Amino acid sequence: MTNATYMRQEIEEIPQAAARFLSESEGVLAAAGQALKRKNPAVIATIARGSSDQAAGFLKYAIELTAGVPVASIGPSIVSIYGRELKLDRAAAISISQSGKSPDIVAMAESARKGGALSFALTNTADSPLAAAADFTIDLRAGPEKSVAATKSFVSSIIAGLGLLAHWTADEKLLAALATLPVALEAAVGCDWSPLLAALDGHQSLYVLGRGPTLAIAGEAALKFKETCGIHAEAYSAAEVMHGPVRIVEAGYPLLVLASRDAAEASVAGIADKLAAQGAMTFITSDRVSAARSLPFALSGHPLTDALVLIVSFYGFVEALSRRRGFNPDQPPHLKKVTETV
Repeated sequence: MTNATYMRQEIEEIPQAAARFLSESEGVLAAAGQALKRKNPAVIATIARGSSDQAAGFLKYAIELTAGVPVASIGPSIVSIYGRELKLDRAAAISISQSGKSPDIVAMAESARKGGALSFALTNTADSPLAAAADFTIDLRAGPEKSVAATKSFVSSIIAGLGLLAHWTADEKLLAALATLPVALEAAVGCDWSPLLAALDGHQSLYVLGRGPTLAIAGEAALKFKETCGIHAEAYSAAEVMHGPVRIVEAGYPLLVLASRDAAEASVAGIADKLAAQGAMTFITSDRVSAARSLPFALSGHPLTDALVLIVSFYGFVEALSRRRGFNPDQPPHLKKVTETV
């Protein structure tokens, strides 16, 4: 694509990055999965910020649904600001960071390992301080990412976590879905969400809804709306939105509803139709609706990977929306590629 933004180029590289990771990471994923099986953790702790924390939120649902082990997010400031060590001898800890350099993430990962956790680092920088703090480093192999808005590394983080999960639980269906995932990701790049572009003209606020694994995808989408387009977007569970936030959903209010082919699709579609009937401008990645407007989606053969591929279609849309609004999605104001917080 001539004169494409770095963000657009990197979106188009996602299928190749996924294929590269899957072809080159079988050994470390198998070894890490066996270590998790031996550890038999009572809980999984996740350590991350920003888009990486949305990836951790996705893995929370994936792990709880597949392995039946609860997952909790640990605030890095517990160690870096408050100086409190946690007792994690019965836990495993998964730290996620594209750069692996943020001091608070590294400090919390080091503390988790010191506290007895089996420690994993998912990072796009294999020689980073975060990698040094882990028992197992899973190199995302996403390649250089020049746009401030993370895309390849987000998708690769989730693929790495799903690969770890599949080997831990010996889930053959998930392993099979991962093997063919690059094809589904290529289809997702080609999904046309352009009807949503004009629909958002003049709007500076919207909700992004999901449920289960797609709630984390909604969180990442809301973050990208803010980051690349300066739009105030909030992510909610499609169920939770009815408990108060629905108050401001009036005629013409825009909603992006992310549904995947899983047990929640019918309920999410029902809520999308209900909100459309009360006047909301509602778009949904499902064809099981009557009042809401359907957006195209790619199929991957598994409920978890079906949820993941939605973000790739969204990325293509939001990059175009950013340019439509006169912004450069590669260089959002006030942001930089590597955020080092304490």
